[in-house]
Amino acid sequence: MSRRWLDWAIAAGVAASLVVAGHPATGPGYVLLAASGLALAARRTAPIAVLAATGLLALGYQATGADVPVIAFLFAVYSTMRAGHRVVTLAGSVLMLATLPLAALVSPRDLTTYEAFAQTRDVLQIAWLIAAAAAGEALRQAERRADEAERTREETARRRADEERLHIARELHDSLTHQISVIKLQAEVAVHLARKRGEDVPESLLVIRDAGREAARELRATLEALRDDDKTPPHGLKDVPDLVERARSTGLDARLTIEGSHDDVPAAVERTAYRIVQESLTNIDRHAAAATARIHIDYRPDSLVINVDDDGKALPRNPEQPGVGLLGMRERVTALGGHLRAEPRTEGGFSVRAELPVAQP
Repeated sequence: MSRRWLDWAIAAGVAASLVVAGHPATGPGYVLLAASGLALAARRTAPIAVLAATGLLALGYQATGADVPVIAFLFAVYSTMRAGHRVVTLAGSVLMLATLPLAALVSPRDLTTYEAFAQTRDVLQIAWLIAAAAAGEALRQAERRADEAERTREETARRRADEERLHIARELHDSLTHQISVIKLQAEVAVHLARKRGEDVPESLLVIRDAGREAARELRATLEALRDDDKTPPHGLKDVPDLVERARSTGLDARLTIEGSHDDVPAAVERTAYRIVQESLTNIDRHAAAATARIHIDYRPDSLVINVDDDGKALPRNPEQPGVGLLGMRERVTALGGHLRAEPRTEGGFSVRAELPVAQP
């Protein structure tokens, strides 16, 4: 808005100076001078049109019999050159130089051809045109170099971010992979030996084994994402049925329903939807003491809606403090511009509802 007001201020100032300098001018002449100045208000949005308008108005003023001040046309030359229209600027300037003497010849003044050409050379000197065009080109090149420098800074920042991501991946690998592998291996060996001796395997040991396997898979997926490894795609909506099946294998009556279809769900939305279902089922298994869980995925034209309901022990009058999983879930949804509601149900149990926008920007 401030730039727009500045353009109008410059245009009004040029128009006023032209009217003051335009004596001896007739009434129509003053109108032409004022119009040529005010036309400069559009020099940023329509530089070629302003060049043509100021040129025609200058010719019209010259034809009234007065000496034409060409300040507005010089501004227009500067603006078109700054916008990168070199050929148009050159053609317009040459055409102006060629037609000004003709306008002087048809004016009421009694001029010879030589006088007309001599007068217009004095009024519109080529040096002023060159100066205006050079100023516009110099500023355009300066802006181009500034844009290039900005792009270079962005590329440098992106490269540093990639390097930091790889550093994090290496640190995670060095610090966690070995420990998780040891836990998973020890649990599997213990389960195997217990079954080999015909003993009952403790439920806690099975949970440790399964959690170790899942942690190893999650860590591997995280490392691959940090390394931008495209060989193994991240989890998405296609993997939700596997989550539900694993939940059913623990004794939970988990059922998945899908409504509608969508072929162009963004990858970030797919990953978030998978994590919502995964975290919800994990919470049900650990905290809810539920017998049933219902997962409903609804593809809508502009959004993806995920509902996960259980019949666990949560009650509206006794809400629990949200844990790290729910907080992380909310952060993921908010980052995508979506909405998350996670709260106890009136009839008992817990409900998670997430709405994620799928429209591409």
